[in-house]
Amino acid sequence: MSKVESGLKEHKNIVELFLEYFEMVPATTDTLKYEAYGLRYQVYCLETRFLNPNDFPDGLEKDEYDHSAEHFLIRHRKTGAYAATARLILPNPNCPGWVFPIERLSRLECLELLHKVPRNRLAEASRFCVSRDFKRRRGEAGTTTGLESQSLRDILAASLDERRVLPHITVALIACVVRMSAHHGITHWYGFMETSLIRLFRSLGMCWTVLGPVTDFHGARQPCIIEISEYLDRVKQRNSQLWDMLTDFGRFWRDDVQAVTGNQASEGKSAAA
Repeated sequence: MSKVESGLKEHKNIVELFLEYFEMVPATTDTLKYEAYGLRYQVYCLETRFLNPNDFPDGLEKDEYDHSAEHFLIRHRKTGAYAATARLILPNPNCPGWVFPIERLSRLECLELLHKVPRNRLAEASRFCVSRDFKRRRGEAGTTTGLESQSLRDILAASLDERRVLPHITVALIACVVRMSAHHGITHWYGFMETSLIRLFRSLGMCWTVLGPVTDFHGARQPCIIEISEYLDRVKQRNSQLWDMLTDFGRFWRDDVQAVTGNQASEGKSAAA
């Protein structure tokens, strides 16, 4: 069991506790999208040097897929600083030749498996990133949020409960993607990830199916796919607190997506008949 799962099991009200200090914000306006792009620039260009900052002179890391994606942010309530972001690239049924980034950048070999997944129920989860400031432990110096250098660190160091919820930001990002998927009836996620991130997700019960060999794209990455229902069912069996956080106590996925997939199954039976 991972440390995050242990924390969720030990502290029964961790979901409410997390939401006391952070909120999940859908980036539905240009202003909020720019906040997501700016945070991505901070993390990918300045903190990790995953991307060249010179390629983004406006300080906004964005690409051609952002127009086909939905975005979420995690906001720290006390400071208003954005701690993390993620996006979900949605299918484009109006463009027959359109492909996901994973399909363009890697070699997919499990074609039989992919053919079983309806194209309009498949989306690619990407751009998971957490600001370095919200990964810091007590006593570590420096910030890159634009806040006063000591303010955010002092706030996070002041409360044991607040520090305790910091490791759950990654879980909250997955919860954001679950919400976006429920809204659009998405049943499967593509992921094109570093092997270390695949291991991290596995510790949270997210067992991706590998679709092809490792590809060198800003580091070793591997194409994967996962069925969301299977993932969430596995989580619920292992840790109900984690499932509560991912689904907002069942408000998402159970009511929305399973109804969608149920309708889809009925349509499939009718077509077969």
